Amino acid sequence: MRIATDVFERHLPPLAADEAERHALVEAVLRFGREIAFAAASVYAGAAETRGAWDARLEALVVDAVVRGPRADGGTEDALVSRAAALGWDPAAAVRVVVGTPTGTQAEMLGELRRHAVRAGRSVLVGVQGNRLILLLSEPAAGPEHGAGHGAGHGGIGPLLDRFGPGPVVLGPVADDLASAHCSARDALSGLRAAPGWPGAPRPVAADDLLPERALAGDATAHRRLVETVVTPLETAGGELLHTLATYLEGGGALEACARALFVHPNTVRYRLRRVSDLTARNPADPRDSLVLRTALVAARLGTDRGLAEPA
Repeated sequence: MRIATDVFERHLPPLAADEAERHALVEAVLRFGREIAFAAASVYAGAAETRGAWDARLEALVVDAVVRGPRADGGTEDALVSRAAALGWDPAAAVRVVVGTPTGTQAEMLGELRRHAVRAGRSVLVGVQGNRLILLLSEPAAGPEHGAGHGAGHGGIGPLLDRFGPGPVVLGPVADDLASAHCSARDALSGLRAAPGWPGAPRPVAADDLLPERALAGDATAHRRLVETVVTPLETAGGELLHTLATYLEGGGALEACARALFVHPNTVRYRLRRVSDLTARNPADPRDSLVLRTALVAARLGTDRGLAEPA
């Protein structure tokens, strides 16, 4: 078309018999070029729209596959990796799932999320499922330690928070790769459902910081993690740590009353509570941490193969 237009511009006007005919030929060539330009623009716009719709559908399928988790036959994992690779995502990259509520116009919101992620040097896949906004956010090489829980950093997602609607924003733990990201999605979505139980929760809040609320909401994974991170280390350490913690918490956090109940000196109780804090990263004197510790004790007592044995 470029060659044809160049030939018309060079050779048609000189064929005119007079100035009026020359003017008509020049105008015809210009009109021809304009129509060709608009036709080409329409073709490219249609192709871009089709590709954008295809990418959006592919992205939605990837996010949905992560949320649903793997199938028993393993087919979902293969399809997930293939689809993510088609979108330019590195399936081997560490990933964190972030969930909250959407806000504003969907197209504008998704565009802003992607721009913020690119500026932060991350890849992002976005899905909107009803009133849930789900982000799959790649973790930088120097990001937080995989699987970080209580006290973990928020992975520098601050600029993305403005794109979420009102309400809690929950961070799942970092997964090693896209194939294992369903665990992060499971914890994040469980945390989002349980977040109303902690009105004062920070924004964003890590899913592992919502373990008591998740356990009360019936999340078996939260039950297990509470026992593994609190009760198991204290049992392994032996001594009177577990019994001292239970007595201290059930006595309302009164140090002297706990010492009298255990027939020990208050300094012994202080030492044991410091050991509890060292082993669990939870301070029994802190109101929030004491809730986590108490819920862990209850979860252990409710376990079918566990119990808090009284000291001999």
